[in-house]
Amino acid sequence: QCTYVEIEQAQRTHAVVLSRPAWLWGAEMGANEHGVCVGNEGVWTREPLGEDEALLGMDLVRLGLERGSSAREALGVITALLERHGQGGNCKEEPVPFIYHNTFLLADRSEAWVLETAGRYWAAQRIPGEQALVILGGWGALFPPHPDSPVALAEGSRNISNQLSIGTEITAEHAGLRQRALSQGWWSGDSEFSFTEVFSLENQPARMEAAKARYRAGTELLRQHAGHITAETFMAILRDKASGICVDSEGFRTAGSMVSVLPRDPALPCVHFFTATPDPSRSVFKPFIFTAGIKPAPQVRSPTFTDDPAKQIPRFQRAVDRRHELYRRHQAALELMEKDQERGQKLLETLQELEKQGLEGMNALLGGTVAPHPEELADLFFDCVEAEMKFYT
Repeated sequence: QCTYVEIEQAQRTHAVVLSRPAWLWGAEMGANEHGVCVGNEGVWTREPLGEDEALLGMDLVRLGLERGSSAREALGVITALLERHGQGGNCKEEPVPFIYHNTFLLADRSEAWVLETAGRYWAAQRIPGEQALVILGGWGALFPPHPDSPVALAEGSRNISNQLSIGTEITAEHAGLRQRALSQGWWSGDSEFSFTEVFSLENQPARMEAAKARYRAGTELLRQHAGHITAETFMAILRDKASGICVDSEGFRTAGSMVSVLPRDPALPCVHFFTATPDPSRSVFKPFIFTAGIKPAPQVRSPTFTDDPAKQIPRFQRAVDRRHELYRRHQAALELMEKDQERGQKLLETLQELEKQGLEGMNALLGGTVAPHPEELADLFFDCVEAEMKFYT
């Protein structure tokens, strides 16, 4: 059972860690036990929006992670389900529909893909090069590390931001993609086929203008740091407000952020850093590692409701408080930072120190200088969340 529709079950699914809007089944971003990471962004294209309830792009993120043991396999899962079931339905917990199509970033230890969709149609681009980095608004993944450093990246980058970005460099596509473009008069068949040029709206929504600037800024920030990117650099990019990558106004906010380090060496674990709170510029990235016996972290699980307005027809007729405990305490801390700048600055510095300790520990782990006991890794994320909550108290 996905957010709105039920689909056929898979015989086996993989363990996943997800960052998601609490009201729906899918996820904005996440990772699975095989080191596959997927994140998505909304886009508006020439294809009509599906107001009928179908799969959300966020459902497809989760399905790709649950059913794909590699980025390429997750790509196949998502495109097959998209073609079969379509995408559509309200993407926001409000009575007024907010509907869009989706673009995706998919990464594993060895390769990365950009997947972009328009209705049931799609195009995918494999990121070239031996090493690559992908970054998306509130989501990012670093992989694989440069051989000289546990979390440094040598070259190659790609970013997306609420607009189509695959031009003529198409690695795979929907079997009927070009025929669809021909039949609609969007492409003559004489020129080279560019997915972006053919399927982008001629008159973009106003929100797309900000997306263009954000996309350009992301590309430039990656270019500036090319050759010496670390996980810390990546976190700084996700916190950049001047570029619009970190959003905290105009009714939208970066609700959660993620950075993943995916070593090429299978003997090293993949490390996934989550904020689990909004506005990364004032949040802590906490490390998560898949291992046996992971200790649950109820502090970052949103409450459930027996009469959930997201599941009743008509939907979203009333609001409920879905904030988890860490979110509540983080919000109170943000209010303190704004009211009492001196105390707020001290708290921010304390949180930055907590994050620094986590990064140093993960660098040592990936560098082979420490070998934590399996139980320590199982408790890692829980302990980091608990430490953050104590500082808020």
